[in-house]
Amino acid sequence: MSYKKSHFQHPSLKRNELGLTYRDYEGSLSTLCAGCGHDAISAAVVQACHELSLPPHRVAKMSGIGCSSKAPTYFLGQAHGFNSVHGRMPSVATGANMANRDLVYIGMSGDGDTSNIGFGQFAHVIRRQMNMMYIVANNGVYGLTKGQSSATAKMGSTSKKGAVNPLADIDLATIAIDMGATFVARGFSGDTAQLVTLMKAAMAHRGFAFIDIVSPCVTFNNHKGSGYSFDYFREHAELVNMSDFIPIREDILVEVPENEVREVILHDGSMIRLKHVAHEHDETNRLDALSALHKAHDDDTVLTGLLYVDPNAEDMHDVLGTSARPLNDLTEKELCPGMSILDSINNGFR
Repeated sequence: MSYKKSHFQHPSLKRNELGLTYRDYEGSLSTLCAGCGHDAISAAVVQACHELSLPPHRVAKMSGIGCSSKAPTYFLGQAHGFNSVHGRMPSVATGANMANRDLVYIGMSGDGDTSNIGFGQFAHVIRRQMNMMYIVANNGVYGLTKGQSSATAKMGSTSKKGAVNPLADIDLATIAIDMGATFVARGFSGDTAQLVTLMKAAMAHRGFAFIDIVSPCVTFNNHKGSGYSFDYFREHAELVNMSDFIPIREDILVEVPENEVREVILHDGSMIRLKHVAHEHDETNRLDALSALHKAHDDDTVLTGLLYVDPNAEDMHDVLGTSARPLNDLTEKELCPGMSILDSINNGFR
């Protein structure tokens, strides 16, 4: 069930380049638990899309099953959306992207939907380098089914009822980099400024952009002994870098002293500025990023910020050489050119 919000907008609300306010990017009223981190993620998506001046109808929201997959209902109400079956969002998103490459794809998933049920799907959407922002709202439990541990639950952590998790946890950021993702970041649902910057950079990136967001479950996994509680995150979080995203259309007016800020230029000319805080690792070096993540795991530390980016990445359409025009724009003759073309293709395999 979802509930519509009032359409009233205060006349002083800031408008973007399209003349739209923040309210034009919202969805229905949330029915998630009060204090759920997923609502903060939805708010960050709204703010990021508003600041990028994305036309809502040019966005496609894809999701699976879980509390996290309910979240797309609460942002971008005017966008396209598809709520798929458990763990199968990547396949549906791939099909949609192949048919219409011109949309901005936002995948919303959870730790159970991605690290358990859809782990194979996750691996292959990375391998395909689909051009999308893939968000995992990570709380270490299945919130819809009363708090069973997911595959990202920390080894040795306890459930709300006191059961100890004896199994090793899966670090999705490490897996994503290892599988070939070309943009990997981690954020915290309570840090909106960081999330908005990371999301804006992820949507500007060509290729697969993954953001693992620690989003505590206030109902089933916010107790002492949990590896995903607010207290645990405050005690174990370590910021890798402070980042800012500068769209290509904006002039850069602030001068920054050398050796204090690292600038990464994306394929479209937009820029990510990174100021190192805790670690001196090269975000464009895959092995450096993996090493930092493995060390943090051994030290029981949660790294946040931009972990890895390949500024020269290609996406699925570049690799496969697909039509530059969306398939839904092609004519019947272009889609079905006739037997002579089919024969020439078949002859090429002989």
